Amino acid sequence: MNLDDFKKNPKTTFLAGMFEKLICDESEVRLMMEKDPSMKEMAESELADILGQKKNIEEQMKGILEGDKQEEEKPNEIILEVRAGAGGDEAALFAAELLNMYRRYAENRGWATKIIDESSNDIGGYKEASMEIKGKGIYDDLRWETGVHRVQRVPETEKSGRIHTSTASVAIMPIRKKSKFVINPSDLEIETSRAGGKGGQNVNKVETAVRIIHKPTGMAVRSVAERSQSANKEKALQILTARLEAMQEEAEAKKFSANRKGQIGTGDRSEKIRTYNFPQDRLTDHRIKESWHTLPLILKGNIQPIIDALHEFEKSGKESAVDDPHSESSTNA
Repeated sequence: MNLDDFKKNPKTTFLAGMFEKLICDESEVRLMMEKDPSMKEMAESELADILGQKKNIEEQMKGILEGDKQEEEKPNEIILEVRAGAGGDEAALFAAELLNMYRRYAENRGWATKIIDESSNDIGGYKEASMEIKGKGIYDDLRWETGVHRVQRVPETEKSGRIHTSTASVAIMPIRKKSKFVINPSDLEIETSRAGGKGGQNVNKVETAVRIIHKPTGMAVRSVAERSQSANKEKALQILTARLEAMQEEAEAKKFSANRKGQIGTGDRSEKIRTYNFPQDRLTDHRIKESWHTLPLILKGNIQPIIDALHEFEKSGKESAVDDPHSESSTNA
């Protein structure tokens, strides 16, 4: 056991100090036993107590580090982004429905949600929106939601009863405690503005909203959810880092996707993963070729059966069963 590893971690620093003291106490007791054999019986009892405390503390420290390791692999905080695709206002309305579906699901699981940024249209739809979600097991359950979601239905404004097809994309980006992606501060352009919208008088008078542009990629993120400029800057940096990391992982995943068994899709946000067919009350996940006929319940946040099916598919170790989004059968799904 390397005690230095435990000293470096803020969660185990205090325990490491206690462990170090117990090492000193153990040395003193052993020295006493050597110098004075008459004290052997008492010293052995004290030594047993010290060794027991050391074992207990060591197990605690190892447990904390193991917990950190698991959280790195399966983070408990994500940014969920939805973006309207093809279909104009209908696509924006669908994007809003998807965001609400995930928010309701998160609430059912006891997870905390917060809208980070949103761009809405005149009829209550979202051109794009970002939502922060925190909760145990969140990334493990929602990591497969990235991709294009397609809706087929008759819009309320459609008088002839014709079915329209629209799309919205979803991106799930984990917020990791230790990011693999290092951003050069000189690559950033930071803008501030008034947040606007809801939130009281302060948001409209003080420039709390922060927009950060990553110049090498042109990627821009905005945060308006926090009350201070510094907090929004920190949140925007978190989102930017998560986006860049996700982009890097997506590129790497494409290289090895053909050789990965039990894979659920490519992890590419341009991949069509689901169709929500309203006339037939059917949701189809094209990657695992399964359908559900409970669309109203699903859009109210009841997506656990779908998530369970994805988990089961992964465990089964099957080859990826992704539909080709350009194939005829996929287009008519």
